[in-house]
Amino acid sequence: MQGVLTGFAVIAVVIGVGYAIGRRGYLGDHGREVLTKLAFHVASPALLFTTLAQTDLSVIFSSRLLVTALSTAAAAGVFVAVGVVRRWGVGRTTIGALCSSYVNSGNLGIPIAVYVLGDASLVAPVLLFQLVGVTPIALTILDLSGGGGKGPLWRRLLTPLRNPIAVGSLAGVAVSATGLRIPAPALDPLTLIGGMSVPAVLLAFGISLCGSTMPGRGPDRHPVLLSVALKSLGQPAAAWALAAGVFGLRGAPLLDVVVTSALPAAQNLYTYASSYGVGERLARDSILLSTVISVPVLVVVAARLG
Repeated sequence: MQGVLTGFAVIAVVIGVGYAIGRRGYLGDHGREVLTKLAFHVASPALLFTTLAQTDLSVIFSSRLLVTALSTAAAAGVFVAVGVVRRWGVGRTTIGALCSSYVNSGNLGIPIAVYVLGDASLVAPVLLFQLVGVTPIALTILDLSGGGGKGPLWRRLLTPLRNPIAVGSLAGVAVSATGLRIPAPALDPLTLIGGMSVPAVLLAFGISLCGSTMPGRGPDRHPVLLSVALKSLGQPAAAWALAAGVFGLRGAPLLDVVVTSALPAAQNLYTYASSYGVGERLARDSILLSTVISVPVLVVVAARLG
């Protein structure tokens, strides 16, 4: 239980600092945009590269990862289906689908894995699946649905290779797969730069809350409520049903997959929305509400399955 509360407390404090910075205007009128661009183009690619380059890729071949993949697809698929029917647009629907299924496996998942599950490496399969599978696909869709959708076919097919997040992820996987050892003088600067990613994302998120209305209201009300319901309740329920009913997981393995699926939407989704200029309020409100709701959900899951 302590891990759940500790992880959320850390995030809340940093977001609060960002909110205070925004209220005081310490970073000027463009502070949020600068932090967002720093995280998206520089810090996050460095963080993803250094993380994946030192990760054992054998963790991706497991029934737990298959449960994660299927529950992610189920939650995202429901949002996409509703988005198509309601004509919410490709970009907006993509952001909403991410908010419905993309868990905070980094800055929140790691401390919870340590304190609740007892092993930080248990979050690695989710992290790898999201970074290597979900992120490149989603960002490619966002690229092609906007300005990136114009131009010759060969240029559009190479869209993932022009995205800094995808490049960092794929490069890290390539290094890990080949067993290449990066010398410390080359790796340490990237590690230092990557360390800015999570604080920059959280601070930018906090700044974005200044002057904003209550979450879950306005024109994005229905997409927000749908994404929060899918993320907070639908995805963990799907993970439990698949893990227990289909794959026969019990005990600690069952707890692992349900806890990771019950994590709230990741803060870096707001960075993606802001960078592409689509669904920003949808991302911000969904992240905030799912983070608040996930606290009691995770407490109940840990108490019932732990």
